[in-house]
Amino acid sequence: MADWVWLRCLFGPNLYRTHRSVEQSRPGRRGWSYQPKSLERHTDSILGWASALWSLSYYSSPLLLCYLYRKGYICSSKLVPVSQYVGTALVCLLGVAFLRGWGRWRNPEYLQFVSVLHEARKNHTPSNKKKLACYDFDFSHWPADFSWKEASNPKLSKAGVSLLKPEPKHRGTADTVLNSMRMLPCHIISFLIAHSFGRRMLYPGSVGLLQKAMRPMLQQGQARLIEEFDGQRNKLVACDGNEIDAMFVDRRREGGRNGNTLVICCEGNAGFYEVGCMSTPLEGGYSVLGWNHPGFAGSTGVPFPQNEANAMDVVIQFAVHKLGFQLSDIMVYAWSIGGFTASWAAMSYPEIKALVLDASFDDLLPLALKVMPDSWRPLVTHTVRQYMNLNNAEQLCKYHGPILLIRRTKDEIITTTGPEDIMSNRGNDLLLKLLQFRYPKVMTDEGIRAVRHWLGATNHVEQASVYSSYEVDDDWCTSVMQSYQTERETMYPWSVGEDMAPEARRQLALFLAQKYLRNFETTHCTPLPSTEFQDPWRLQRAPQGDRRATWKRGMKGMEQKPPVGICCR
Repeated sequence: MADWVWLRCLFGPNLYRTHRSVEQSRPGRRGWSYQPKSLERHTDSILGWASALWSLSYYSSPLLLCYLYRKGYICSSKLVPVSQYVGTALVCLLGVAFLRGWGRWRNPEYLQFVSVLHEARKNHTPSNKKKLACYDFDFSHWPADFSWKEASNPKLSKAGVSLLKPEPKHRGTADTVLNSMRMLPCHIISFLIAHSFGRRMLYPGSVGLLQKAMRPMLQQGQARLIEEFDGQRNKLVACDGNEIDAMFVDRRREGGRNGNTLVICCEGNAGFYEVGCMSTPLEGGYSVLGWNHPGFAGSTGVPFPQNEANAMDVVIQFAVHKLGFQLSDIMVYAWSIGGFTASWAAMSYPEIKALVLDASFDDLLPLALKVMPDSWRPLVTHTVRQYMNLNNAEQLCKYHGPILLIRRTKDEIITTTGPEDIMSNRGNDLLLKLLQFRYPKVMTDEGIRAVRHWLGATNHVEQASVYSSYEVDDDWCTSVMQSYQTERETMYPWSVGEDMAPEARRQLALFLAQKYLRNFETTHCTPLPSTEFQDPWRLQRAPQGDRRATWKRGMKGMEQKPPVGICCR
């Protein structure tokens, strides 16, 4: 028996923190960091440095190989001694690993942890999971809590969920086998770029060295979620086999008005739920479910669009089938690049309650072209469209529910020129594309010009001045919108604004713009205060007896007949 325990200590995970003792069931008490014995501490430090050197050599391998080749070291006479040195180093590291296992075996705290882990992996009951949740350790050893296969009617396969594909180019006579062969080098280079530095530039949080540097901060944030908010950590298995690290904070038992609403948070390209945007809805009293992108912290895989959508799908399935939330009680909140998975979720699950996008953009391509040389434009365009097609606006237009866009007026990340040029903020384009899809008759040339004028204002005072200069009557605009709302849910696009006078169309365009978008006067990475996190605007239905009066008020400035079924009774 002692031999088996020693082997578990040898191959067991690193233990970082004990959140509370196994016997203690009451949350709220502060935990403590794991204190290894001297032998375990020193050996673990050696292995940690070896892992960091390996990561550094891996990322710098192209430059390192070029340097060795130019110096003439890549030949049999030079490689044989190097291989001997490498073999000796591996044997030494193996001995260090054995010594670390011996040090763990002599530590009672680690022995208790490894016995709890063994029991939980052998029999993953709720009581065993509760005991295991008292520890923070390498997430790769955590048993799975939910799989995509557990959904009652799984609608996907291992190939993954469906994504919107870029429109194919029209094939002409030049699109022959010879032309395809001519484009083959471009395809190969695009693939290499996307799977090497391209993906890491887009999602720097997936770089191992960055995660090692942020590990103390992530551990501190996770301890706060578990010990102060009674958070529940879960491992979700997506349809592509990736394991997703998720954290759930349940507020339903607290009796607050927001506790029955679940907010699913989608982080940015270097964001983690431990230190990310979960804090905003938590401060607002919501139940919150955060998760890490594939390849971030405890999640496995790489964050390509297909893997991102697969991960988002299993998170929603987990919320519905395991946590017991209805889709109509789920809001999705995203920051920055998280708008891709959030808009995909809204498109794929149109029954969700609402969508809030903070500091997000309409399309990745303009932002990618900004940071790359102009001579690379065709290559960058092909790479983005084939491998990193984050088409947020296109997906957003497939969702017909309430939406709130939050624009950072000093944003330095999603602007194509600089933070001082607020009109280059791609959040403007996201709003315009959404309004043009939902209200095409309102967003004609004069409507677009009025909205652009309003978007050019850099603060609330300037926006209010622009808004008042167009003499927007909010009551009249509301009555016009209500007159177009039928007894059953109306799908977009709406025909409101057809045959409307230009002045009225401008008023309605500005009214809709200020309902869908709110300004937050700060930079891209500033945490969003809970006071800025609000439910999106919903058009309230006019009372049944007031429909004729509502239409008459809505006829101000309009030159059209009332829609059939609204007031022609």
